[in-house]
Amino acid sequence: MTTTAPTVNGRVIALAHYAGRALVEGVMTHHGATFHQSVTLRAVVTAGESIGRDELIGDVTGSLKTDESVVRGAIEELTAAKLLEEDPAQASRLRLTAAGRELCESTAAETAEISARLYAGIPAEDLATAGHVLALVTERANAELAGA
Repeated sequence: MTTTAPTVNGRVIALAHYAGRALVEGVMTHHGATFHQSVTLRAVVTAGESIGRDELIGDVTGSLKTDESVVRGAIEELTAAKLLEEDPAQASRLRLTAAGRELCESTAAETAEISARLYAGIPAEDLATAGHVLALVTERANAELAGA
């Protein structure tokens, strides 16, 4: 653990992000999936396990700040792997398959264990403050991107 607290800035935030992302990528790789696929599946889960294709592309593109083609590729990969499928009730929507749901559940459990270790012993007040600051920085950065 660091003995002196660094000032929060882009580098500190990026280092925390990439360290955590590397751990998630390790979990996903173990299951034969990618980080982009993980974010895409999580967006479907968050939407209630069924989401419009365009809505999913917008959600993941906005979250990852990546090109639509990357997200479309992840959706194609997940569909080919039979982790996502068209919703039979509405073909413009995608839903998790049983295998997709199982992958989400197992990777969520594994990443929850990692998160528990990472956040262990950090006072709730510190986590609340960090959450507030990061939400504010994200909001401002998104506003800058929208104006660009």
